[in-house]
Amino acid sequence: MPTMTPTPTRVLTPAPARAQAPSQAPAVDEIRGGLRLVQLHDDLARVTLPSGEVLGYVERFDDPRGERFRAKRFLPRQRRFVEIGEFWSRADATDCFRFA
Repeated sequence: MPTMTPTPTRVLTPAPARAQAPSQAPAVDEIRGGLRLVQLHDDLARVTLPSGEVLGYVERFDDPRGERFRAKRFLPRQRRFVEIGEFWSRADATDCFRFA
C-alpha cells in the first residue's frame, strides 16, 4: 500500500482589528447668539440652528482694503443661496442671520 504524506495545512490568522476612525464630522467652531458656526475650510463656515437646520454660510475673502466676510442665506424651497451682505468681521456676518 502506498504511503501517504500529510498535506501541509495552512493556519489562517485573522488580521488584527483596526480601530475605527472617529467620525469626521466638522467640529463646532463657534456658537454665537444661539447659532452654530461649523468651519468647513479656511474660508468657509456653515451657519446652523442648534437643531442642525442650515441657515447659510459665512465666506471669508480678500479685499484690497482687508479681510472681508460675505453672508449667504440658504433658501431651501428655491434650493439656492442669496447674498445678505458683506461685513468687516465674521461676528457681524454671523449676526445678520439672527435678524434677517
